Amino acid sequence: MKSAVETLNPTRVRLSIEVPFEELKDSLDAAYKKINQQVTVKGFRKGKIPARVIDQRFGRGAVLEEAVNDALPKFYTEAVNEGELNVLGQPEVDITELKDGELLAFTAEVDVRPEIEIPDYSGIEVTVDALEVTDEEVEKAVEQLRERFASTNPVERAAAEGDVVTIDLEAKVDGEVLEDGVAAGVSYTIGSGELLDGIDEAVTGLEAGGEATFTSQLKGGSAEGKDAEVTVKVTAVAARELPELDDDFAQMASEFDTLEELKADSRKRLETTKQYDQATQAQERVLEELLKLAEVPIPEKLLADEVQTRKHNLEHHQLGQMGLDLEKYLEIQGKTLEEFENETSEQAVKGIKTQFILDELVNKEKLNVNQEELTEHLMRRAASSGMSPDQFAQAVVEGGQVPMLVGEVARGKALAVVVEAAKVVDTNGEIVNLEDDEDEAAETAEAATEAKADDAKAEEKNEA
Repeated sequence: MKSAVETLNPTRVRLSIEVPFEELKDSLDAAYKKINQQVTVKGFRKGKIPARVIDQRFGRGAVLEEAVNDALPKFYTEAVNEGELNVLGQPEVDITELKDGELLAFTAEVDVRPEIEIPDYSGIEVTVDALEVTDEEVEKAVEQLRERFASTNPVERAAAEGDVVTIDLEAKVDGEVLEDGVAAGVSYTIGSGELLDGIDEAVTGLEAGGEATFTSQLKGGSAEGKDAEVTVKVTAVAARELPELDDDFAQMASEFDTLEELKADSRKRLETTKQYDQATQAQERVLEELLKLAEVPIPEKLLADEVQTRKHNLEHHQLGQMGLDLEKYLEIQGKTLEEFENETSEQAVKGIKTQFILDELVNKEKLNVNQEELTEHLMRRAASSGMSPDQFAQAVVEGGQVPMLVGEVARGKALAVVVEAAKVVDTNGEIVNLEDDEDEAAETAEAATEAKADDAKAEEKNEA
């Protein structure tokens, strides 16, 4: 076999491949064998039909077609390896010559990873939010905990904001009661905004047994988006009572003996959360600066596939779960279809650039992923997916996605190298010393590269 590589542009090549006919022998034998198992010729046992009879009855062309289809992937792969090409996606193959007994010649055009020169990133400087926890934030955290321990007691008075009412609902559209528009015994906290628009005003001031009617646009169900006449009847009113903020509350709601100890722990937890947010912010901003420095040609077909994948995932996974279609989603977002498509394309470009640059850094810095790092990343991914580590690991192995996870960790390590070299200051002008959290960096890099609802398929496409 002979092959030659022609560079069409920085992200696409054309392979020209010539195969002497004798190298097709195995594929021809396999073609005859396959046809033998599929056809019947009177006078011959199945599987024992001579090649000359198959040629006479079904045509030599059918055999050659089967043999070529079998051989092309093998010779294409050999040419790719010989040319040391890092290909992306499937090739477009064109058979240019097929001479029976002499020669098979074909071309294959395919996208390739562009050669990328890693820029000098030592001068990157970014600003992040200062690590400050205010007394107001601590008080809010404690108040939220207090809300969780609130109790309710029935009262014989008109309902007011903050009360918990038990209600029956009936919704009509065009004077007809909806089949799915009736509910009884619904518990609702006035002011929570968790039900229909207008319900807070309707039930406020009603006592048990009171009834009101209001108009509201339905948020779901068979008449979603339509205006309905809703009748609400209050069957019970209960007041929420919050526990006193004292040492007894601290002992009831936590492992601490005093309220001051509880507040100190809340402050510490808020600081930890803000440290995480600060580190993530630093990684995201350093990555943005790195992307600005690097010139990365984007393969057109890969970009088109990535955009399509992202749109498909949004429409058929995320929106489908929320009971929305793209048109309704765009209406809620206040975006035109053109704005959405432009935004999706920009996100796809950023994801591809991020992966290409960080993968190149992995190679340049010779970064490896050990079993412990992979296991830690798997545990985090399992936790975020709501699966047990064993279930997640099984799904990863069965889906052939172990290389994908290895790539995520490796890219995280590459991003951590860049962050370590960057100067990070907070809004007070203080130098920020970030802990070396490569798994956290992996999540940042993954967020930049993935197509939200189906990142495994997108990753496989990029690494095909």
